Amino acid sequence: MNQILILSLLVSHLLLLSSTIITPADAAGGRWKLLQRSIGISAMHMQLLHNDRVVIFDRTEFGPSKLILPAGKCANNPNDLAAGDCTAHSAEYDVKTNTVRPLLLQTNVWCSSGSVFPDGRLVQTGGFSTGERKVRSFGPCDGCDWQETDGLLAPRWYATNHILPDGRQIIIGGRQQFNYEFYPKSPSKNNLYPFVFLNVDGNLFIFANNRAILFDYVKDVVVKTYPQIPGGDPRSYPSSGSAVLLPLKSPVEAEVLVCGGAPKGAVTQAVNGKFVKALNSCGRLKITDASPQWVMETMPQARVMSDMILLPNGNVLIINGASAGTAGWENGRDPVLSPIIYQPENRIGTRFLVQTPAAIPRMYHSSAILLRDGRILVGGSNPHAFYNFTGVLYPTELSLEIFKPSYLNPEFSNVRPKNIVAIPQNKIGYKQQLGIRFSIGGKLNENTVAVTMVAPPFTTHSFAMNQRLLVLARGKVTPVGKSAYQVQVTTPESGQLAPAGYYLLFVVHQGIPGTGIWVHIQ
Repeated sequence: MNQILILSLLVSHLLLLSSTIITPADAAGGRWKLLQRSIGISAMHMQLLHNDRVVIFDRTEFGPSKLILPAGKCANNPNDLAAGDCTAHSAEYDVKTNTVRPLLLQTNVWCSSGSVFPDGRLVQTGGFSTGERKVRSFGPCDGCDWQETDGLLAPRWYATNHILPDGRQIIIGGRQQFNYEFYPKSPSKNNLYPFVFLNVDGNLFIFANNRAILFDYVKDVVVKTYPQIPGGDPRSYPSSGSAVLLPLKSPVEAEVLVCGGAPKGAVTQAVNGKFVKALNSCGRLKITDASPQWVMETMPQARVMSDMILLPNGNVLIINGASAGTAGWENGRDPVLSPIIYQPENRIGTRFLVQTPAAIPRMYHSSAILLRDGRILVGGSNPHAFYNFTGVLYPTELSLEIFKPSYLNPEFSNVRPKNIVAIPQNKIGYKQQLGIRFSIGGKLNENTVAVTMVAPPFTTHSFAMNQRLLVLARGKVTPVGKSAYQVQVTTPESGQLAPAGYYLLFVVHQGIPGTGIWVHIQ
């Protein structure tokens, strides 16, 4: 049975069934800082690479942007509406220097998807019109640009990608695509931006609409069908809730958190000018249980089109979005400006902390990512078919800003880990003993030391693809000098837990993370 037919049956089945340390630091609310009033494009899609640069892009058919390509460079694809456009619709943002370099795209990347390969390249797929079957790759390297080729078997618009233990990407779904494919290729009703996570057993957890399955992509079989999320309301695009795989502390247990979204019928009502209140519930599911059941929680705010970002200390940041309407052109209302911190280790009823509000609404086509120093880069918001800066409720946003979680506040300087080094090196293997050295300015509390590894995700449309955080098993913390310490940790057992590639490794002390270091596991 071929792949297209197999996943046609799979997704049809889906749709028919229609140690973390908590401190008072997060209660302080966080801080905001505007980095640039305009980077020239709107940050619809973002990916952090291991050279601490962020690849950003929006859509080639938005019209001329505010970021000019270098002299002599223009889009020249005669089949694309942007042919002759000498402005950029992609950029490389340098976190260290706060500068932007324009990049050239020849095909339309609107509402596309991607993953970072084990060698550090961003491999990005699909899009709209001229881009729907394209595969694009980018660096990282100095001065390089996008490389674009034909490479997809099916058109992919609003698909989801996930890196696999063998180094390939699986590309799932998209507009009118009830199927999947691999890249690089192996021999061989809408399903838009489903939530996909690699489970600890190597199978894929796939959530679409209001249902989820566990899928064995090797044998092409559904291993488990999970209960419908209580209430039955849709959570994936265009209802656009968000989801995370909660921190992995065990090689045999995994838990998923799905938050927000829009009620049934909200899309139709929004198109007709009625903007229904978003969902204020979260569902938490231990996907490795023999008989898993959803546990429901209530957020302080209703949210749709929010991003969920794993923080280095194991908490979850819920940021951006609206409290009414849905995803789609002009379909959202009532921006939610205050982020939320979700503390998964707390008891129910004490897990949510409302943070300091932003000044800039981040609606449809906004995004957010974690940086190496623990800050959150926030950008985008363009709910219009083109760039539109005047005479609209929510103008196109070209700005970039930073949200600083409260763990970065100066009062925590004495407990913040510094000078983090991996011993013997940053290239690591599986099931390996690794020494992590760090310093603490104040008194060490050994029981609160944790080491985490974070896979930087590809974020777009309220979902961070490939995002995962692993809490490494650790031994005793030993002094190695004045205010200097070493903790012995064990790296993940296999690629099922941590697919090969680049990760950010953080030392956390009393819930306060230090600046991460890049490690390469293979």
